[in-house]
Amino acid sequence: MDLQLLKTFQEVAATGSFAAAAGRLFVTQSAVSLRVQRLEDELGRSLFSRDKAGVVLTPAGQEFRNHATTILRNWEEARQKVSAVDSVTKTLSIAADASFWPRLGFPWLDRLRRDLPDIHLRTRTAAPDALVEMVLSGGVHVLLSHRAQVRPGLVAEALLEDHLVMVSPWPDATVESITDHYAMVDWGSDFQRFHDEVLPTLAGAKLSLGPGLPGDGYLQDRPFAAYLPASDLRKPMDQGRLFPVRDAPSFAHPSWVIWREDMDPGLRAVAARTLSEVVEPAKRDSAKVIQQVRSSWLARTG
Repeated sequence: MDLQLLKTFQEVAATGSFAAAAGRLFVTQSAVSLRVQRLEDELGRSLFSRDKAGVVLTPAGQEFRNHATTILRNWEEARQKVSAVDSVTKTLSIAADASFWPRLGFPWLDRLRRDLPDIHLRTRTAAPDALVEMVLSGGVHVLLSHRAQVRPGLVAEALLEDHLVMVSPWPDATVESITDHYAMVDWGSDFQRFHDEVLPTLAGAKLSLGPGLPGDGYLQDRPFAAYLPASDLRKPMDQGRLFPVRDAPSFAHPSWVIWREDMDPGLRAVAARTLSEVVEPAKRDSAKVIQQVRSSWLARTG
């Protein structure tokens, strides 16, 4: 079976769109359609139901998805083991959604290169569902995620209990006062539901930053209020450049590290230690900011 067909099937299943899958695979939408059709012809079953809203897996497609993941994982494991016969260079593949890289991912790479100078590092970024499939298929060893992924073959560990805090460049700001100077940052579907429920007056923000953009770096130097990670706010708050919006609730935004269960134990030990070196300062910064925000809240209401 052509593995390219399986990879294309997985991308369509993850995105629910032939067009989105084509963008990720850097091919045309017609090429994606042709590959899916070839796969359906080989299996003798329709794998997707198509309508105006997109595509969804049929029962046969849902059943085949598990097998496709297993086939791709076995292939990747075989490829890596064969490559290792003639090479002593180890490879570590790390996946994360784009928001992780500036704060945790890039500093982690620096420490890995410091402690494992001969290692071959590979990075991936995509939508959360697609990232999980990368790990399950064997193409990625470890994933940074905002959701704990409980799947056979994966081990999820809590990484950082962070919060999103609404801050502004003006002291004593309120939700009402920043309405015309608010930037909506996409921190995922859970945050969006929270935002819609508790802050409906801010739904029409004039500036919206899509998922994965490093909005914290952009907004810290511009006249907008926005929700940003507490772990990034200690320095600008200590310097008096940003202030918590006094009546805006915070949003719990935990992070997880997801390891493949069959990962090389020695490599995982080094990866875990170097990741901890990056996360510990972020934990301290987040805790201090949350304490400052709560103290400020109590002082104003008390």
